[in-house]
Amino acid sequence: MNAEIIQFLTELRQNNNREWFQANKSRYDSLRKGFIDEVQQLIDRIALFDPEIAGLEAKDCLFRIYRDIRFSPDKTPYKIHFAAYMASCGGRGSERAGYYIHLEPGGCLLSGGVWCPPPALLKALRKDIYENIEDFVAIMEKPAFKKTYPTMEGEVLKRMPTGYPSDFKYDEILRHKDFSVVSYKPDEFFFEPDWMDKAIEDFKLLYPFNQFLNYTVDEYLGRV
Repeated sequence: MNAEIIQFLTELRQNNNREWFQANKSRYDSLRKGFIDEVQQLIDRIALFDPEIAGLEAKDCLFRIYRDIRFSPDKTPYKIHFAAYMASCGGRGSERAGYYIHLEPGGCLLSGGVWCPPPALLKALRKDIYENIEDFVAIMEKPAFKKTYPTMEGEVLKRMPTGYPSDFKYDEILRHKDFSVVSYKPDEFFFEPDWMDKAIEDFKLLYPFNQFLNYTVDEYLGRV
């Protein structure tokens, strides 16, 4: 299934127009349905170690393939990836730390954490990370975690945010505007019969990282 998805997306990249997409719409619909089934299996297995995911529906986690081109100079109408964000309290629209799968020719990955938090949440996350930095670093420095998710991703401020010492030992962590980690995968990773078993093991490593972040997110959302 995933090899067929990558092949479809490779062709879409070369033919990113409505005419080609409509001619291949039934093919897309079939692949999307298969991807939904895969995501639901992932959700059900993640829920075994992260119970808050239980009951989440895959259809609420998938991102649309249609691009919003209203304010973009790039007018190609379709994204060239299949992706899903598995997090409680809304799936793809959740502000909680969760689990992300992304299939794209030459750009496949698994990821987790909090991406693009609103300013008030970003401020709260920085504060809690600063006050509990040893616990946060201990999660990220565990050998299996560090091997799978070597660094945090996203935009980084050039200077320390206001209110924090410039000589802070872990200054780069606080300068991040996202608290997300990524495990890049070759396309072939997702073609193997046991790819889901391996993905689940990678997602298990994310659980303590997500738990740490979600303590703050839940306070921000008024869940605690």
